[in-house]
Amino acid sequence: MTVKGDFGQARFQVSVADTPQERSQGLMNVADMPLMQGMLFAYDNEQPVAFWMHNTLIPLDMLFADETGTITHIHDNAIPMDRTPIPGGDEVKFVLEINGGLAARLGIAEGDAFQHPIIGNLAVFSCG
Repeated sequence: MTVKGDFGQARFQVSVADTPQERSQGLMNVADMPLMQGMLFAYDNEQPVAFWMHNTLIPLDMLFADETGTITHIHDNAIPMDRTPIPGGDEVKFVLEINGGLAARLGIAEGDAFQHPIIGNLAVFSCG
C-alpha cells in the first residue's frame, strides 16, 4: 500500500484485516514489526471506531481514514498494553497501523491519502 501527501509517498507491506475476527486480533502479541510493514483495517462502511492496545507489545501509530482513503486523524505512539480507548473519529472506513513514531518521521499528516486495491481510486491526490 502507498501513503501519498505533500511529503511525497511511502510504501508499506501490509496485512489486511477485513473480517471481524481479523480486526479483533489486529497486531496483538506481535513482538516486533519490520520498519515499512503494517496492518490495514478495512470496514464495510464508515463508522465510529476506537482501538486499544490490550495485548499489543509494540508502540503503534494509527492512521484513520474515510471511505476515500483520506487520513482524517493520526494517533501517534500508542502505548503498548494500554487499555485506554483511542477514538479515531465518527466516519472511519480504514485504519493503518504502523510502527510508533514512523508517521511523524516520514512526514505523514492528516489530509494525506491511502492507495490500496481495496480502497479503489476514490482518493484525490493533490501532492506538490
